[in-house]
Amino acid sequence: MFCVEFFSLLFAAGVSLGSVVGLRGGAAYAASGITAILCAAVPMIKRPLAVPAVFLLGGFLAFTLHSLGWAAFEGPVPQVQRAGEALKEFIGSLPFRDNRTAPLLKAFLCGDRSGLGKEAVQVFRKAGASHLLALSGLHMGILYMVFDKLSRPMGKYPAVRIARFVVLIGASAFFTLMTGASPSMVRAFLFILTGETASLLGREKKLGRTLCTALLLQLAITPEAITSAGFQLSYLAMAGIVLVFPVMDKWYPGGGRPSLMRKIWKMSAMAISCQVFTAPLTLYLFGSFPRHFLLTNLLAIPLTTCFIAVALAVLGLSALGICPGFLYGVADGLGEALRFCLEVISSL
Repeated sequence: MFCVEFFSLLFAAGVSLGSVVGLRGGAAYAASGITAILCAAVPMIKRPLAVPAVFLLGGFLAFTLHSLGWAAFEGPVPQVQRAGEALKEFIGSLPFRDNRTAPLLKAFLCGDRSGLGKEAVQVFRKAGASHLLALSGLHMGILYMVFDKLSRPMGKYPAVRIARFVVLIGASAFFTLMTGASPSMVRAFLFILTGETASLLGREKKLGRTLCTALLLQLAITPEAITSAGFQLSYLAMAGIVLVFPVMDKWYPGGGRPSLMRKIWKMSAMAISCQVFTAPLTLYLFGSFPRHFLLTNLLAIPLTTCFIAVALAVLGLSALGICPGFLYGVADGLGEALRFCLEVISSL
């Protein structure tokens, strides 16, 4: 029996080959991916007359996938786009004391870097933290973590689990569309959708299978995404987490007892695991490599996580008109700490 991992990787290989040999268009990419799967499946067919029928079916599926597409992920729909503009205006109206906090929050939640200024963007780039400004699975992961922690006290009753699933998937889809539905954001959404569906159905969540399912779905819907650097880097980073991180995590002495040093080790292992797979492509595409990536990830990602978590509390409470003033100060302080760390690292 072929498993989803086999089919997804085979399909991805076919789509990649189609792009390499010069095919153009989603239908051609999808056809090359389906052909790769059929070439592996056809030898298992015992009736020779069924082979042409299988290839015709594959061609029909490729044409249908491209014709239907996934219009929702071709860009934000007008209603969602207006919601994104409203969110940016609301963030700009918040009474932060530091005038740099709101632009930073807009960049993290809306993908709008226009208010940061060239110098701030340059600091992020030199420190190897450009991925913090480019909305990706990291930001979706932070939002997912916040929601997961907030929803845990609700319990695991069937009705609660269904309600949690609907709210989480709906919010993730909305955030994906609002921020432009980049390939890396779509990957993160499909990853959450696949994992949460398995959890709702009582199935074991296997990281590798979840990743491969997301890969198969995304390439089946928008096969031309295979040519996007964001798509490639996103899946390579996740592949490193799936394949390398578990090995490195076991190297830590003393078992799995929680401690500060263990957390630092896990964060370091996570950063190294991602770089093992993404560094060659980064060098090829951009001609550079973030030398201080380990230091940047150890300092910047926790600060970014805290900043976004506090900012979400500020947004929610401000919308209700009950946000205490000290929370604005906490958000200002976290934003300043993040900028200071990146400025130090960029100067090394």
